[in-house]
Parts: sequence; structure tokens; C-alpha cells
Amino acid sequence: MSDLLTAVRAGQHRDVPALVLRLDRAGRRSALAGLKELRKEARGWEWQRQDKIRKALLVAGAGCNTGAAGCATWIGGRDLRSWSRSPYPLILVALGDRDPAWLGDLAHRLAVRPMNSEAEYTFISELARMAGCPIPTTDSLVEGWAERISTARWHRGSGRRVPLVDLLRCDPHVAVLAPRLFEMPELPSQIGWYDTPESLDQWPAALCALAAEGVLDRSHLVERCVARLVRGGKTGDQRFFLTVLQQLNVTEDEEKNHLRDWMGMAADGISVVASHAQDVLTRLDARGELSTGDLAEVSGSVLFRREKKLVRAQLVLLGKVLSREATAAGELLPVVAEAFGNEDIALQERALKLIARHLPADDALLREELSFSAAQLGPLHREAVTALFGAVGEDAPADGPYEELLPPVPVPSRLGPAPGTVAELVEQVAAQVKSRSWQGSTPGASAAASGISDFERTLDGLVRLSRTDRAALAEGLREALAGEWYIEHGIDREPEPAYMTTAHALALVVGSLLGRLSYRSITEGKSRWTGTGTCAHAALNGVLLARAWEAAGAVQADLVPFLLATPTWHTGSLDAAELVERLRTYRRLGAHPGPADFSQALLRVRRSGEWAAAEAAASLGTPEGDRLAAWIRADEPVAPVLRHGLTSDRPSAGNWWQRSAAGTRRVLLATKERLLIQQEFPRSFHWLGRPHTPQSRECYHWGADQCPHWTATLPEDGETLAAWLMPDLLHTADEGRRGGAWFLPPLMETGGAAGVALHLALAYGLGARHAEDRISAVDALLVLAAQGRLDTVLLGRELGVLVDHDLVKVNRLADAARSAAATGAYRTVLGMLAVALPTLLAYEKAPRGIGDLLAVAAECAERCGTEGIEPIVGLAATAGRKGSSQTVRQAARLLAVFPPVPAEAR
Repeated sequence: MSDLLTAVRAGQHRDVPALVLRLDRAGRRSALAGLKELRKEARGWEWQRQDKIRKALLVAGAGCNTGAAGCATWIGGRDLRSWSRSPYPLILVALGDRDPAWLGDLAHRLAVRPMNSEAEYTFISELARMAGCPIPTTDSLVEGWAERISTARWHRGSGRRVPLVDLLRCDPHVAVLAPRLFEMPELPSQIGWYDTPESLDQWPAALCALAAEGVLDRSHLVERCVARLVRGGKTGDQRFFLTVLQQLNVTEDEEKNHLRDWMGMAADGISVVASHAQDVLTRLDARGELSTGDLAEVSGSVLFRREKKLVRAQLVLLGKVLSREATAAGELLPVVAEAFGNEDIALQERALKLIARHLPADDALLREELSFSAAQLGPLHREAVTALFGAVGEDAPADGPYEELLPPVPVPSRLGPAPGTVAELVEQVAAQVKSRSWQGSTPGASAAASGISDFERTLDGLVRLSRTDRAALAEGLREALAGEWYIEHGIDREPEPAYMTTAHALALVVGSLLGRLSYRSITEGKSRWTGTGTCAHAALNGVLLARAWEAAGAVQADLVPFLLATPTWHTGSLDAAELVERLRTYRRLGAHPGPADFSQALLRVRRSGEWAAAEAAASLGTPEGDRLAAWIRADEPVAPVLRHGLTSDRPSAGNWWQRSAAGTRRVLLATKERLLIQQEFPRSFHWLGRPHTPQSRECYHWGADQCPHWTATLPEDGETLAAWLMPDLLHTADEGRRGGAWFLPPLMETGGAAGVALHLALAYGLGARHAEDRISAVDALLVLAAQGRLDTVLLGRELGVLVDHDLVKVNRLADAARSAAATGAYRTVLGMLAVALPTLLAYEKAPRGIGDLLAVAAECAERCGTEGIEPIVGLAATAGRKGSSQTVRQAARLLAVFPPVPAEAR
């Protein structure tokens, strides 16, 4: 045992297996106790020294554990992992004298753990071979197997790439593990990487080839593919299973046996899957294997889909059946009428013609039912509907004046008090520091508010409990954060504003509390100018870093009883009267506010209408009270925003696609200088008070994840924040960076006026490339409208400017407008589109998607009316063009809702 521990301390990992095998069961148990003490001791070493013994410690501990559960836990320890080559072969040697059943138990225990590399798969498969048991088939092991197969194609000694199908043929576990790919919640990432699915060097064709050879059960693969397509899932996974299914060449009997599955795919599958299911259903109908009832059932779902191609194909199939079976009209025509609710006029017209062609003349009940459905058609179809059914919907009672449906106005939620016990605070610190926010990301925009709330409460709690219960707090943090790098080794380099997150800030304060930061480091950090960045992100991060350094000094030197800048509400705003009371407590205790903490409190305090709080602050008789009183009374934005001065009254010279020249495609806002910020605030805040000309060039923060503290730094200055963060939105709309509009909903909850910056930010978000960003913008739009702060004329004008500069695509704007209208905000959407449309209709050649945008406007106008909406310039000319394009049809539909313009007023 002594020799083993000596070898481990020396890092002689190759000698460890032989030393372990010399020990009996009792000796291994004794050695394990010593290894555990050494492992605990090593956590306090420098990382170079710790890394030297890591392999030897891993092999020795695995060999000395007499129970499979303990051995699996030891092998999976995070602190024993090394970046260098895996010691798993040595562990296999050290376990060479174990019972096969014990080895099998260990293999299955390890197989349920997440795997970090293909080496772990190889290790487990070798354990299973030594045990003589079947290889485990857990999701983790299948992922490791897929990675092993994928990388093996590139690591053969000859340097020649071996076709995937050949590797799979030679793999001893392919018959067991390959079918598991079709049962996992998500496919391993390596499986979906293919560009030519017919190639035997790609997973779909390789698996199908093995099925044809009998290596894999073909019928089982068909069943699993169908089941996965019915279940749904990630788009990439769905495409993979569809590709495999198509290459398996499903037989006619298999198509018939899965009739209900095809119906489910057509109704709910992604577009490409639904299209394939439609083709199968068409073949089933041609063979007489699709009943009228089944066709009616599936059609009722497909006709509700938004994909025009699918709706059109379903109407074609219904038309064929109606032409062949006149007796099916009573069951199928009411289903056809479902297409009347489609937004596409051409599809509405196709459904109306289909009904007119096959409507029995002697079925009064059916005619009445269809006339009721036809009432939802707009004025454009009124003449055709009247000719077919007579007057429709004229006798319906009026529903009263139109009422806009908007979400309730967001109510700021108050932050709870800072954690009052050591256990609660330690739990909060551990949860935030160990979360993904340590790498700079948060779960999503919906978590932005709760993220900053939890951080602020925790930061304040660290300052408070470091005074009242320092010893217990330090002990609890050491135990909860064991294994974290900065706890074990200290903070080896100073944080930078470029990569600052709230988790970094907490780590800095905790490191100071636990003695991992020297007094000199804190002093230098507090005096260092952190606002050296050239972009708003670095400046906002610099404010957070300055506060973190200051709090680190406070917990080490016991300087302040609590923090002044802790918000009152989840938005980051601070109640003025509450800040006055905090300053009064500071005065009573003789505490001196930290410059960064007090400056952040000023930026967060509510100013508008807080005259009583200003008087109370002035009466404190302290410099901070006087500054607070002056700040509230001035009630000025941190940095006034300058308007861009562009107009969209008429399009730029030429066609819309000609406005992409460099220099014209930049619509950003500048901010003015605020000398007070530069004169009275710490240097880390000075960037906020300087004049800034907008820059559209790339910024390394634009690829970063979400930082909720940005909006909480200036929660009462939404206009300023919107102007500074505008380049993020420009790139989100123009270049398509995903997730760049996450801050729009919390931005709309900030204080201050809603001017050109907030409306321009909304305009960019509504035209974002990715659907999730457009949804964020729609949420922000509805919030601003519910607050009564939305200016639809201003928003429409900004939309016209962005389209005119080719920064927003019309089809994306149409999608966002449709989503907003679907919530019931028809008047809001119509108001902004009525202002934006004249610019788009004035182009010589209409941009792509203008027909969809007109369709949204027409639907809104039909639902809410056009009272108070000015006639749209260019609409009549567009509706009067020759042809029957979507643009012309929808323009005519929208024009029909407006009252006729007298000839003398034209």
C-alpha cells in the first residue's frame, strides 16, 4: 500500500496497475482510504502539480474500489479528468482480476453517465467484452459509439478514408446499437451530417444497405422511422428519418398498414414530412384504400396549415375524389370550406370554385352549412359568394364597436430581500456560479429579469452576511464550490469587461471572501479604469466589473453594511424613497458609499415625479444626498439620443434591390455628450457620458450570449440603451445572427420616453431573420402597445426606412405582423402597416413578400375597420394593375375595406 501511494504521489501512473494487483481485498480498502485523503489534499495544490498525479490517482482509485458503484463514481470524478491521453487501458489492467459479473455491473453503471469522448465508449465496450455480457445500449453509449464510428473513418494508418458502410459491417455491435439510433430522444450530432444521402459513406444509405444485406432488420427500421416521424422532433432528425424511410422503399402493404400514421404526419409533421405523407395518401386513394371518412378527417387538419403548397395539394386531391364520387359531396364539401379561413386569396378562391362545381342543387342543409362558412370570406369574394348562396351574413347582429386585444400591462415585481441565512445564500451562489451563465449565457430572454434579480439579491447577501456570519459563510462556500477552478487555484488573471458576466462578478466577490484575492489585487482592480471598450457592451460590462471589484473590497475589509444599488423591481429600477432611506442608514452607521455602487444606484433610481424624494435626499446633509437630489430634479436622460434624419416618404432612386451599396445600408442613432457623467462619476462610467457616433462594423460582443445586466444598468433610460444596442439589431436583421433580439421585451419595460430609438429597435426586431427573434420583437411590440406608449405612425415610418435601405426583408416583416395580429392586436398592426405600405408600393418592382404583407393588412382591416386610418397612397394603383398576382389580389382586398374616395378628393 505504501508503494502504491508513493507511486501515485510521484505521478507514476504506468506502475500503478501492477501495484494494485499485488494487494488483497483488505489492502485495497486501506489504500483507498489513503487515496481519498490524497485526492482531498490535492484540491489545494497548484494546477500543474495536481495535473501530474491525476492519471495515477484515477487508475489507483478505480483499482482499489471493491464495489462497482464506488468504482464508477471514482472514474466519473470531474477533478480526475485530464486533457491528455486517457488512462483507461491502465484501468482495464488494474481490473484484470475482477469477477466477470462485477465488470458487467461496472460497464452498465458507466454507460448511464454522460460521455465526453469516444475513449469512454471504447473503455465500456472492453469491460463488456471482458465480462462476456452484452454491451449496454444506453443513449450515452450509443452517442459514444456513433462518435467512434465517425472518427474511425479518418484515423486509419493508410491515410485512406474508409467508407462508412464498410466500417459498420465490421463493427461487432452494429446489429445492437444501430437500431437504438431510432429510439433515442435526439440523434447524435454526427449522424445528421450528410450532404449526399445516397452515398454509402453517409449514414442514411449505409444503414439502408445493411438492412438490404440482412445485417439490420429492415421491417423494424421502417416501423421505427414511421414512429419517429409521427412523434415529431428536431427538424434535422425528422429529415434524417424521412430520408432513411424513402431509401427503404416502403411496400404497398406497409403503406396501407400505416394509414393512420400518414394521416398524422400530414396533419402535424414538418413541411417535408407532411408533403411525403400527402403523396402516400394520394397513392392509397388511387388504390382505393383511403376511405372518404379518413380523407375528410385528414383534410380538415391539412387545410388549417399555413404552407400554401400543402393546402393546394390537398384541395387537388379533394377535387379528384369529388369528381369521381359525387355522393361524397355531403362529407367533403364542408371540409373544403375550411380553406375559407386561409389567408391566401388564391386558395380561398380555389376552394370556392371547388364548392361551386360540386355543390348538389337539392341539398338545402348542405347549402346552408356552406353559406355559413362562406360568411368569413372578405369583400373581394362577396360577389361570387352572393351568386352562389345569396346574401350571406347580412342578418347577423352587430357585435358592437371593435375592441383591441392587448396583453395586460406588465407590473414590476419587487425583489425579495437578500438571503438571510448562510444556507440560503450558499445555495444561491452555487446555483449561479455553476450555471451556464459562467460561460456568458442565460437560458433565454424570459430569464433575463429573474437572472438579474437573483444576482442582485445574492450580491447584496454576500456583503451583508460577510459582516454578520463570515466564518460560517466561508465554510459553506468552500464546501459547495469544491472543484471550481477559482476556489481551488485562485483567480489567476484579472477579469476583463469584454467577457464580464454576473457569474464572473459573484466569483470575484466569493474569491475575495475566501482569501483567494490579495488586498493589492483588489486595490488595483478598484482603481483600474474598466470602461476602455469602444462599444456599449464593454462599457456596460465595465460598470458591472467596477461594482464587483468594489464589492470584493467591501467583503474583505468590512466596509459597508449593504449595497445601495440593489434594485427595488425586477427591471433593475430603484425606488427613490428607498434609496434615500439607505443613505440615511449609511449616515447613521458612519459608512461611506462605494463610488461605483452609488453611481449605479443613481443610474437606476426613478426620477420622474419624485420631488418629495428629492427634498428628503437634500435634507440628509451629505454629499451623496445632495447629488441624489440634483439628479432627480434634473430628470435628464443619461445620454440624449439624436434622430437619424432619414425619411421614407418616397423610395430612393432606382429599385429596392439597388439600395445595398456600402454606406447607404446603415440606419443607426447617435447620442449626445453628458458632461455630468464624466465629471462626477468614476472613470468606469465615463464612456456613458461621451458623445457616440453609431458604428456598424463588427463587434466581438455581437456573437456573445445574453447579458441581462445590460438592460438593468440603465433601467430608466430605454431610449439611450436602444440607441447603444442598435448595432446588435442591425446585424440580427441584416446578417441573421440568431438570438440578437433577446433584450427587446425587457427593453420595453424600461423607464423614460418611448421615442425614435425604441421604435427603430422594434422595427429591426420585426424584420429579424430568425423566427425566435421576430417573436421577441412581437412580444416587445405588444408590451409597448399595452403601456399606451406605442406610436404606430413612427413605427411604420421606421419600417419604411429600413426596407428602403434593404435592412429588413418584407417577407420577414409580414411574418412578424401576422404573429402580432393573431394575438388580437389588429388595430395596432394595421396602424403601423398603413404608414409603411406607401413606401413599398411605390417601388417600380415590388419587393418579395409584399403580397403577404398586404394580406395581413387586409385581414386586420376586415376585423377592426379603417376608421381613423388614412387612405394608403399607391394602393389603388397596385390593385388596378393587370394580372392576378398575390400582390394585386391582396391590394384589391385591402382597398375594398376602405370607403370609396370621392372623385373630387382623388
